[in-house]
Amino acid sequence: MSDTSRPGKGEYERGSDEFSRVIAFSDALFAIAMTLLVVGITVPALQTAGDVSELADGLNDLSAEITSFFISFAVIGRYWVAHHQFVSLLRSIDNRFILVNLVYLCFVALLPFPTDLLGTYFENPLSIAIYAVNVAVISGFEVVMFTHAHRAGLLERKMPEEVFRWGRLQSTLPVVLFLLSIPVAFVTTGLAVAVWFLTVPVGIFLDRRQPPGAEEYL
Repeated sequence: MSDTSRPGKGEYERGSDEFSRVIAFSDALFAIAMTLLVVGITVPALQTAGDVSELADGLNDLSAEITSFFISFAVIGRYWVAHHQFVSLLRSIDNRFILVNLVYLCFVALLPFPTDLLGTYFENPLSIAIYAVNVAVISGFEVVMFTHAHRAGLLERKMPEEVFRWGRLQSTLPVVLFLLSIPVAFVTTGLAVAVWFLTVPVGIFLDRRQPPGAEEYL
């Protein structure tokens, strides 16, 4: 049976106007950030409008920008899905949660800029580092929100500590891998980006080692 104690002072229960406004604002910001990613891709300027080879060369020059768009779209999409799943676990929110969520969304909104930087200067390790730090900070605030919700009793069901620690470890994984990619970038930028994709197999590995009954809480 769910733990449905009444929210305390400064808390806003699921279904309240305050709760709904925070979630609607979050969803809108995710949508805007994902839409703005495409702004960094500019249409090639051609000297001869009908020259197919010139247009093909121009599009080829945009390959890094297009690649960075799809990477960032997947990244923001992943964070939206995670945020959506996390919100589904909440009984209520409080003022501290709203503040942390706002800072979290600030770095989500910032992501189109390092995406543009990455697409323009893919071979520059500093652009990789800036992008990696941005994503690591977003994941870090996921950990902060999850920890606060657990400690403050904002979740529908109180998690066993073992399940909480496992869930927090999963949220910390991108922080570790994206920060790890920064020194790698100063050796080779391509390998640094490959480190980012390790979140998939490592995440699967952690999923297979979830504590018994974890699916009831997460």
